[in-house]
Amino acid sequence: MTGPRPVAPKGGREPWGAWARVVVAVAVRPRLWPTAAVQVGRLAPPGWWRRWPPVPRPGPEWLQFRMKTAYGDGGAVPTASDVVGWLQWCREQDLLRYPRAR
Repeated sequence: MTGPRPVAPKGGREPWGAWARVVVAVAVRPRLWPTAAVQVGRLAPPGWWRRWPPVPRPGPEWLQFRMKTAYGDGGAVPTASDVVGWLQWCREQDLLRYPRAR
């Protein structure tokens, strides 16, 4: 967890370029795709498909809380390396929990 975190500009708009870097960092690591899909499902609120747009993403209040607790700023966006590291950790934990899933 190095370097400054991009912060959302006033008005609540997210810095899409920072999130795009996160998506690209995961996209180039096919081994993390299943883990990323599982985590998206775990973080999506119940009934996410009933809300428009039907995208399984965490609720804004939850995401703001997590960014505040992780980075000290509710508008922060994690760096791509932070997300990749977290997904690798999640994958390792799942492999420990379900050893046959290797």
